[in-house]
Amino acid sequence: MTDGDYDYLIKLLALGDSGVGKTTFLYRYTDNKFNPKFITTVGIDFREKRVVYTASNPNGATTGKTFKVHLQLWDTAGQERFRSLTTAFFRDAMGFLLMFDLTSQQSFLNVRNWMSQLQANAYCENPDIVLIGNKADLADQREVQEKQAKELADKYGIPYFETSAATGVEVDKAVITLLDLVMKRMEQCVDKPPAEPANGNGATKLGEAQPNEKKCAC
Repeated sequence: MTDGDYDYLIKLLALGDSGVGKTTFLYRYTDNKFNPKFITTVGIDFREKRVVYTASNPNGATTGKTFKVHLQLWDTAGQERFRSLTTAFFRDAMGFLLMFDLTSQQSFLNVRNWMSQLQANAYCENPDIVLIGNKADLADQREVQEKQAKELADKYGIPYFETSAATGVEVDKAVITLLDLVMKRMEQCVDKPPAEPANGNGATKLGEAQPNEKKCAC
């Protein structure tokens, strides 16, 4: 695909505590390489990747429709001092990779704080999120059990993956699952019939979203 040769531009944002592996995770996804020498992200950085997305219906069968998608993957700093800067990007993102470190119980406990930040700053109160426990290859240093993480993901009603930027396990699947959620939400917006005006005078009914508001399927 050449520059500009795509059907959709999708912005996904990775967030979580500093040191959980957001940068190495995104680098693994976009370049299929592992670089353990990455320094701490300052503010915001991003990576890009082109993918071909195959649409599916609610029962999982493919519809035959394919779309060329340009992914922008935003990498945020986890430190508190950058929080006001990074939350400014929440509203523009269409989906979120919420990450913690399987070898750090504290980073897992802080997932709840990140969820609160998302609910307050994202494009709606129920954005598309995938929970990721990273560094699954460090089994001997593990502090967070899979059952704990799955229970938290179930509480929020979001998918959960255990990944490793070092080995690449489940990295692609986590991102593609999030992309699938985002694309299905967009499809619902497109397929949703336009609201009929109240009393036939063109006024919008109470509680209906204005055209420019991102309230699709929230």
